[in-house]
Formats: sequence, C-alpha cells, structure tokens
Amino acid sequence: MNTSLDTYSVTRSLPKLSSQDEDGTNPHTQYTGVTHFEPIPHDHDFCERVVINVSGLRFETQLRTLNQFPDTLLGDPARRIRYFDPLRNEYFFDRNRPSFDAILYYYQSGGRLRRPVNVPLDVFSEEIKFYELGELATNKFREDEGFIKEEEKPLPTHELQRKVWLLFEYPESSQGARVVAIISVFVILLSIVIFCLETLPEFKHYKVFNTTTNGTKIEEDEVPDITDPFFLIETICIIWFTFELSVRFLACPNKLNFFRDVMNIIDIIAIIPYFITLATVVAEEEDTLNLPKAPVSPQDKSTNQAMSLAILRVIRLVRVFRIFKLSRHSKGLQILGRTLKASMRELGLLIFFLFIGVVLFSSAVYFAEAGSENSFFKSIPDAFWWAVVTMTTVGYGDMTPVGVWGKIVGSLCAIAGVLTIALPVPVIVSNFNYFYHRETDQEEMQSQNFNHVTSCPYLPGTLGQHMKKSSMSESSSDIMELEEGILLTHPEDTKKSNSNPRHNNNINPACMSIETDV
Repeated sequence: MNTSLDTYSVTRSLPKLSSQDEDGTNPHTQYTGVTHFEPIPHDHDFCERVVINVSGLRFETQLRTLNQFPDTLLGDPARRIRYFDPLRNEYFFDRNRPSFDAILYYYQSGGRLRRPVNVPLDVFSEEIKFYELGELATNKFREDEGFIKEEEKPLPTHELQRKVWLLFEYPESSQGARVVAIISVFVILLSIVIFCLETLPEFKHYKVFNTTTNGTKIEEDEVPDITDPFFLIETICIIWFTFELSVRFLACPNKLNFFRDVMNIIDIIAIIPYFITLATVVAEEEDTLNLPKAPVSPQDKSTNQAMSLAILRVIRLVRVFRIFKLSRHSKGLQILGRTLKASMRELGLLIFFLFIGVVLFSSAVYFAEAGSENSFFKSIPDAFWWAVVTMTTVGYGDMTPVGVWGKIVGSLCAIAGVLTIALPVPVIVSNFNYFYHRETDQEEMQSQNFNHVTSCPYLPGTLGQHMKKSSMSESSSDIMELEEGILLTHPEDTKKSNSNPRHNNNINPACMSIETDV
C-alpha cells in the first residue's frame, strides 16, 4: 500500500524541460545527450476529475472548478460528501437533468447563470435553492429574468405603528387589511361615478348673470352649493381619502420617502381640488352676506368670471386623477405602467414617425387641393388634424380631399399610417406579455411550496460518522482507503454480502443509482 502511494506521488508530478544545463550551457546550441528536468509543484487534489451523476446522466469536471465557490453545495466538501457513492466513486443527485447543465456552467464560467430554454422558471429556481448558489446568484438570475428587484421597505419599530402601517399599506397582510382595501376601492369608484354624473344636464345648476343694465345671461354655476347631494357625497369621499392619507403618513417609518412615492403624490393631488372648491364656496357665501362693494364695470366683471370659471374647470378636471389610486390595488395597472416605462423608446419612435408623416402628408394634401374651390384645407396647419386622423385609421370624415390628386395623397397617407403604427406596436405588446407572465410566475412561485424528493446520501453509518469527526481530504483515493479499512474490520460482513448478492449492508436499496444512456 505504501509502495503504491510512493510510486503515485512520484508519477503525478509533471516534468519541465529546463532552459539551461547545470554548467550554464544552452541545450539548443550544444546537445550532450542528457536532458535535465525539474518537477513542477502540482496540486493533484484540485486537478482531480469528479464524476457527478444527476438522475442517471453523468457529468465530469475538476475539483478546482467546484472549489471556486466554497459556499455552495458542490463547492463545499463537507456538504457534497453526503451525496458521494463510494461504490461507484461518484456523486449522485436525484434532481432535474437539464438544469444541471446551467448549474455546472455556473462553476465553469466563474458565476454566469443562464436558465435553459426548456426548463420552467419555477423548476430552475428550485434547483438554485437546492445547490445553494447563494442570494447573489439568485438575485442576478431574477434580474435577468425580468423580475424587478423590490426595494427593502423598513417597517416601523413601534408595535402599534407597525400594525397600522401594515393595515393601510399592505392589503394582503391580514383580513382587516383586505377590508380596508375594499373600502378604499369602493370610495374611489363612488367618487369617480359622482364626478361623471354631476355633468349630466339633469343635475347641472345654472345662475343668471347681468351682462348689461337691461340684459342677462344664463350660465352654468361651476361653484356647487353646500346642500348639493353630489357635494355632500364628495365630502364624505374626501374625508375618507384625507383620513387614509393622514394615518399612512403618521404610521410610515420614513416621512421623507413617503413624499417620494408616486402613489402618495397622486393621493395628495386627488384631495387638493376639493379644498380649493370648498374655499371658493365659502368665499362666495361671504360675498353674498357682506355689503355691496364698489361697482365694477361689466367688462371687468365678465373677465374675472371667465378666469374664475377656467380655474374651477381645471381644478375639477384634476379630480379625474383619482382613478390612478386604483393602481395601488390593481396588478394589471401596475403591469401597464411597467410596460409603458419599458417601451418609452418604442413610443418615442412611434410619435416621431407620426410627426414626420403628419408634416409630409398635410403639406402634400394642401398643395394637391390648392386649386379646388371646395377644399377643406385652408392651410398646412389646418391639414394636421386630417393627417393625424387618417394615419391612425380613425377617419372622422369632417375633412376630406375632393380632387384626384388629393385622394391619391389620402390613400398614401392611410397606407403609411398603417405601416407606421404596425412597426413598433408588436414590441410594446411583447413587453406587456413579458411583464404579465413574469408577474404570474412570481405569484405562483410565492404561493406554491415545492416538496422535492431529497437525494439520499450514500455513505454508510460507520463511514459517515468517521467523516464527520475527521477533517481529512475528500478525494476519491482517500475515501476508497476508508472503505477498504471498513471492509477489513468487518470481514465477516463482507463475506456475507459477497455470498448473498441480494443483500448488501453498505447500499441503501431506496437509493439505488440507475444509469441510463443519454
């Protein structure tokens, strides 16, 4: 045994041809018939080849390849020894075969992890967890697959503050949080319905304005009455929005980040118009109660009224942004937002192409219809609307070419519009499908718990205990020496096992390795 080991230690060193002989002469210029070699320090343990059997498919690599990542399952000798089969001199894993190609390439490439096309996302994620590639590799893999890395949002340290924050910020945290989310969605929808219904002619309010000394004018009253039912319902909705925003602000762990969140900015914008309208109502009530002031000219009064109406209409228009509050509770709107954000380049190209087409065809149709008396195109800017409507294939028909050359330009404009829109739209649709499938896959990964059948260790009980107590090398030659020692200490068991091939104490029947030719 010792003789073979000495012979092995001599033969494993590689020779190296020296550049000069001992006397300093160059062997290339003077050949003496004797060649001198010097050994290279060579670590055979790390250059030793390792056989890894994954469900019958065998892979071969070097120990130094696996040892690049000592914190992983295959890179840590103490972890991977549990799966070593001393009888076959290989490691056996009852895992997914196609995934191991990428796992082994992770070691060979120094950290590049690529999911095979034929491996589902959830299966490959389970393989990453099993082989313990680490959090860094997992995060890199998720980023490559399109998952947006969620920022770590700290929770409040105070217990009551943390419960309130979870109740209003995370609808899926508890049953009470779901109830709060349902109430919030109901109030948002009610506010939007009221915003639309109050514009119906049956619910509008009108008042009379004195335009001249003897003339009057009836216009819509943009300032609502305090007793108006729509205003009262709007007040109830605003009370809930203000209460929700105030509670979330008081319970949030970071007040500065609270105002950086887009959703919180939308919440603030949604309630500002009400308070401006309320201030206008109060100011109008005070004006009616106070004594009449100095007379104002009708022209100045009309100008002030027009300005006030314009401001009130803009403020009322801002109320429609409350619909974006639903995105807090809707995954679909969040996916749409991510799609638009990822497709900004394609949307920019679409707008740029449309701009070129609008300028080109509006100019062409203007000059083509210039000689016609019934032409709708009085100028090139006047033809911009027709070009946009035609290129987007809407075709209102309010402006149409009447001449032959104008109709030819219109036909070319319609064809160019179809081609212009058709080019970037598939990319946007592809981005939407990408984010949609990533979101659904992520939900499935979070909701499902995979119970994979664990690979059975091959080490016998005595050998396993001995390997845990000692810190010896786990090369195949050392393991075979331990195996030989166990067989020598129990010769009777060896004879019994050899005499009865159906009964082997060193092999777990439930963990038999079945090799297949692939």
